[in-house]
Amino acid sequence: MLRSHTCGELNISNKGLEVTLTGWVQKSRDLGGMTFIDLRDRYGITQLVFNMETDAGLCGKARKLGREFVIKVTGKVAERSNKNPKMPTGDIEIIAESFDILNESKTPPFTIEDKTDGGDELRMKYRYLDLRRNPVKENLALRHKISIETRKYLDGEQFFEIETPFLIKSTPEGARDFVVPSRMHSGQFYALPQSPQTFKQLLMVAGYDRYFQLVRCFRDEDLRADRQPEFTQIDCEMSFVTQEDILNTFENLAKHLFKTVKGIDIEEFPRISYDDAMRLYGSDKPDIRFGMEFVELNDLAKEKGFAVFDNAELVVGINAPGCGNYSRKQLDKLTDFVRKPQIGAQGLVYVKFNEDGTFKSSVDKFFDQEALKTWAEKFDAKPGDLILILAGATDKTRKALNELRLEMGNRLELRSKDIFKPLWVVDFPLLEWDEDSERWHAMHHPFTSPKPDDMGYMETDPGKVRANAYDMVINGVEIGGGSIRIHNKDLQKRMFTLLGFSDEEAQEQFGFLMNAFEYGAPPHGGIALGFDRLVALFGGSDSIRDYIAFPKNNAGRDVMIDSPSGISQEQLDELKLKIVE
Repeated sequence: MLRSHTCGELNISNKGLEVTLTGWVQKSRDLGGMTFIDLRDRYGITQLVFNMETDAGLCGKARKLGREFVIKVTGKVAERSNKNPKMPTGDIEIIAESFDILNESKTPPFTIEDKTDGGDELRMKYRYLDLRRNPVKENLALRHKISIETRKYLDGEQFFEIETPFLIKSTPEGARDFVVPSRMHSGQFYALPQSPQTFKQLLMVAGYDRYFQLVRCFRDEDLRADRQPEFTQIDCEMSFVTQEDILNTFENLAKHLFKTVKGIDIEEFPRISYDDAMRLYGSDKPDIRFGMEFVELNDLAKEKGFAVFDNAELVVGINAPGCGNYSRKQLDKLTDFVRKPQIGAQGLVYVKFNEDGTFKSSVDKFFDQEALKTWAEKFDAKPGDLILILAGATDKTRKALNELRLEMGNRLELRSKDIFKPLWVVDFPLLEWDEDSERWHAMHHPFTSPKPDDMGYMETDPGKVRANAYDMVINGVEIGGGSIRIHNKDLQKRMFTLLGFSDEEAQEQFGFLMNAFEYGAPPHGGIALGFDRLVALFGGSDSIRDYIAFPKNNAGRDVMIDSPSGISQEQLDELKLKIVE
């Protein structure tokens, strides 16, 4: 090694020791006869001291060092006179005796500091410089820690880590595939996997019992803070298990990670059905760090002469505790919020529960004090509370009220990133109807098993069939989901028929899987957890990009290497492809 120690490990116990350090020049300070340089590596920062009186030549040479120069320095560890308690190495400094420049550096386009002056696009263009900053380093260290602890836990549960192919077959279900043209098979294409779903099921058929993989997956879909075109899953499958076995296994994985990575004990991991989640929170990924559960008012509010309620399919609201003193301006802002196009509500009805026990509402013309008191009792409202009500079509209104609930949670500071409230959402619908294609689609994927009690509805009332499926949700973020799989060829064929596949199409797309089911496929199920989302959640961020070494920007581009990019005409000719303008 070129160094004897790192820049983060020396302390007062090393006083008098001669050491050799390597790293990057963080900053330099010339103070008369002394020059101080902060030397940085991955492990920390150590202060170097050059003395003009003892070695003017060395000190003069040190004063020519620029930011981010790579150097090797030898010297003795000494006690600092002005200690820095904020640094692990703040009690000592290195009295430099010699140094070598290992490489010079241009002046970076932004400061390599915790609080940098570089914007997002600039830092992404020079990502290798951004990666030198402590916050990014700490994010990647967190990612590493979670991956190590995940592997430890799953290894202790007898899981095998097995790699599955990246060049696979494109399928019509799910998001868009990234496709890869084949040179050897003209006119044919591989697809990059959206998940290893069929392969992990085949591993169960093969008898491997417990499989996992921290696997890269690819989806060609529109991007947002918690999406990247390539992402990582904790992908798992188990044989001879029930849904309860899987929930317990991965609930314990989550508890293990919270304990070992965050030092937090998670005691409660409640379960809620999909129907209850939608009824109480308007979301299949509810944030249960705070209350404000939905209260439906159809029985008390409809047919009272107020057209907005009378013509609505659903009248539903939340109780915002302690907000009864909201001003008209604040209420108008909430109304503007729910009317935003992405929220989609037509308006907002409010009821203030005054401290004197009276009520003030935006519908006083239609509902008297006695009626409003009945509403307050149903909401379990107290004096000083504010009831907020929306009305309209059921699904749209629940979705809008969910957004309002989250907004109120933010305003009341009830969504602390230091509090973690996980839960399981279970009993999803197996299918959802798509108006555009006028056919049923699998809510999870076509290999999800129906609840045994609901199989009789598959042909007669498909919308009534519940899936043997489950999602892990933490703080309103869907961390992952899975299901008990179909392991019987006949049932899988029924499922494909429901989804509009002809026998020929099913055989062409998934014949390999159905054929495998004829060779002793065990009952099996699994789950895939979004690794990037999990790391971001642990790190207290809404963006997974902060926890990926080389992410894409919001347009799906890597601005550092300028990708995607064109390819040469020679490559196009080899692949027999033609660019159409």
